[in-house]
Amino acid sequence: MTSPLTARTLRFLRALKRNNDREWFRERKDRYEAEVRQPMIALLDRLAVDFQSFAPEFIAEPKVSLYRIYRDTRFSADKTPLKTHVAAHFPMRGMRRGEGGGLYVEVAPTWVWMGGGLYMPSSTQLQSLRSHIADNHQRLHRLVTTAAFRKTVGALDGERLSRVPRGYAKDHPAAHYLQFKQFLAGREFDAEFATTAAFYRELLATSRAVAPLVRFLNAGLRRNAGQPSLRGTSLTS
Repeated sequence: MTSPLTARTLRFLRALKRNNDREWFRERKDRYEAEVRQPMIALLDRLAVDFQSFAPEFIAEPKVSLYRIYRDTRFSADKTPLKTHVAAHFPMRGMRRGEGGGLYVEVAPTWVWMGGGLYMPSSTQLQSLRSHIADNHQRLHRLVTTAAFRKTVGALDGERLSRVPRGYAKDHPAAHYLQFKQFLAGREFDAEFATTAAFYRELLATSRAVAPLVRFLNAGLRRNAGQPSLRGTSLTS
């Protein structure tokens, strides 16, 4: 299947990296719209259809999923005004806005990353997740050791503590998973991969492999936040 992203998409992102300036961007905003944003919207439209077959609870809608090009520099030492990549995230319906794990794709001047998980859980979320993992570690282990998961993304990744967190025995059967501070699963390619026919096929395969992990993580956050149970829906698959 032909990718909606093209060599023009990458050329624009690379030029933007060299000219990260509001005035430069303003003069070329029509190119950004035609060569970057609209192709990404076409990608989201296609995903919204295909998600229905295996992950209907994940949202692929431009207003929700597509990140803005403008950076929030208020609390950052880096004051460059624009992002030099284009990215979209796919949260799960029923989660509070800005919370929980999701699927993700990013196209940058020199790489493509696709996958998902939970990138920056708060300390409260980590406590909830660890409680969920302690009670359901066998299920988590099964999810991240399936043939599809291993073949597609390898292994669960992310920053980890050097030891089992306080409150859990050193020999807890879930010790390995309790040490995680991030829960990520994905794969990286050269930027040019985004323009090939294989890109969309691999994005779907990656999303299919990672979605069960995201469901597991969000089920733990919902349970410990007192939100309604998702039992009986595809979220428990």
